[in-house]
Amino acid sequence: MKILVVGGGGREHAIIKKLKENPAVTEIFALPGNGGISADATCVPIGATDLDGIVQFVKEHPVDYAVVTPDDPLVLGCVDRLNEIGVPCFGPKQNAAVIEGSKAFAKDLMKKYHIPTARYETFSDLQAALDYVQAQPLPLVVKADGLALGKGVLICQTREEAVNAVTDMMANAKFGKSGSTVVIEEFLEGPEVSVLAFTDGKTVKPMVSSMDHKRAQDGDQGLNTGGMGTVAPNPYYTPQVALQCMEEIFLPTVRAMAEEGRPFTGCLYFGLMLTRDGPKVIEYNCRFGDPETQVVLPLLESDLLTVMQATTFGTLAQTEVRCSDKSACCVINASRGYPLSYEKGFLLTMTPEAAAHTYVAGAKLVDGKLVTSGGRVTGTTAVADSLEQAIAEAYRLAGEVQFDNAYRRSDIGARALQAPVPPATWVYEDCPELHRVNELIEHHYCKGDYATCFHGCMELALQGYSLAECQVGYFYWMGQGVARDLGKALYWTLRAARHGDPDAPNNLAELQMALLQDSLEQQYKSK
Repeated sequence: MKILVVGGGGREHAIIKKLKENPAVTEIFALPGNGGISADATCVPIGATDLDGIVQFVKEHPVDYAVVTPDDPLVLGCVDRLNEIGVPCFGPKQNAAVIEGSKAFAKDLMKKYHIPTARYETFSDLQAALDYVQAQPLPLVVKADGLALGKGVLICQTREEAVNAVTDMMANAKFGKSGSTVVIEEFLEGPEVSVLAFTDGKTVKPMVSSMDHKRAQDGDQGLNTGGMGTVAPNPYYTPQVALQCMEEIFLPTVRAMAEEGRPFTGCLYFGLMLTRDGPKVIEYNCRFGDPETQVVLPLLESDLLTVMQATTFGTLAQTEVRCSDKSACCVINASRGYPLSYEKGFLLTMTPEAAAHTYVAGAKLVDGKLVTSGGRVTGTTAVADSLEQAIAEAYRLAGEVQFDNAYRRSDIGARALQAPVPPATWVYEDCPELHRVNELIEHHYCKGDYATCFHGCMELALQGYSLAECQVGYFYWMGQGVARDLGKALYWTLRAARHGDPDAPNNLAELQMALLQDSLEQQYKSK
C-alpha cells in the first residue's frame, strides 16, 4: 500500500514512523518531508501548500491513501483536491477545516451551540475594536482571525498592549489578511490541556491527553513558541473532566459541524482550559498538534492507519482506539535564539539509540549529512511506566542528540509532576450489592485500579448521580483493556434504561445485576 503524507515537520515524522508499523504499507511519500524524514520515507521537494504540485505528483505516482496534516493545506482545500482525483484522505475538507482557519467562525459556532468558551466579540472595524478594548477588564486576549503560524494570539496584560495588538493586526497588517478581522476575548485561568480526537463526523474517540510547554525558557518564561516539549497523559485531565468534556465539548462540536453542513473527519484538536467554572475551549485545530503528536502516538496501541481509514470511511464506531496506560515525555532540541533569529547549518548527529526515539523537525541533508535548518530541530520521546521515569529517559536520550548552538528547556514535565493527586471518592460500606460486584469482578475479571474505578462508577450509578452515565462512559471512550469492555457494557445498559427501552432493567439495582449476569459473566468468565 502506497501512502502520501503532506507536511515536513516533527509531527509528520512521528506519523510516518507510526504508519510504518502496519505491514501493508510498502511505500510512503513525504511532500516535502525533511532530511530526517528521508530515513523513513521518500521525500519529494513539493511544498505542502503547492496543491497543484501535489495533485500532479499523485497523478504521476498513484497512491492508495493520503494523510494531510498541516493546517495551511487543509484550510486551502488539499483534501478536496485529492478527493477529486479519487484519492481517499485523512483530514477534513476545506469547509470543515474552517474550524481552525477562522477563529471567528469557531467562536460563533461555540456560541450558537452552547459549547463552553471564553466570552468574546469579533471585529472587522478598527475603531470599534479599540473602543471595546478600552471598556473591558484586563488581561485581554487578542486573536487574529486567520492562520498566523501560531503567532496570532496575544495575551495583553495592559490596555496599551491590547491597543497595540489590535492596531498591529488590523491597521498594520502584521499577519496579512489573517488579521483583518480580530477576536477579542476574556482571559481564562487554569491548567491547559490538549486532547487529540479521531472522528468520522459522528463518532468521537479521543487519544490520551497531553500538556504542552509553549514558552521558550524554563519556568514558562520568554516568548511563545510552537512548543518546547510535551508530556502525556496530562494529570489535570481526570476521568471526571474527560467525561464532562466528552458530553459538553467533544460530541457537541462534532454534532454542530454536521448540523452546519460541514462534517468534520480526521483529527480534531481541542485546546482546553480547566477553569473554576469547568472546562472551556480556548482553540480548535483541524489536525494533529505539534509537538503533542510526538507523545500521543507512541502511546497509541491501535494501528494508526486502520484508525485513520475508519475516520475516512465512517466506521470509527466499530474501530478500536486503544492507548497505553504508560506515560510519555518529548523534549525539543531547538536552535538557540528560537523563536526569533537563530543560526542554522550546523551538523546534526545522534546515537543510534537516540535516533530510534527522535523525530526530526528542522534539518536537511547536505552531502548525505544532516544539518540544522529550523528553529525546532528535533523532538526526542521516551515512554515509561511513570511520568517521572519518562521525563528522565527523554532528557537522557535528548542529550545524545548533538548540534552546535542547541538549546532545550530543562523543566519539561515539572508542572505535571507537581499536579495534585485527585482524592479517592469511592465508598462501598453501605451497599451490599456493590460488594457482590466487587467479588465477581475481582474474582473473574480484573484487579487493582481498573476494579476500583469501575466500583466507583457503580457507586455513582446506585446513588442516582446525574453524571453516572457519563462517568461510566469514560471507560467506553477512554478506558483500556478489560476496564474499557466493562465500561462499554454498563454504558449501553444505562443508556437503554434512560431512553425507555422496554427490555431494560427498571432500576439501578436491576441494572447492576443484569450487567453482571448478561454481560460480564458471558464475556469474561471463560477468560
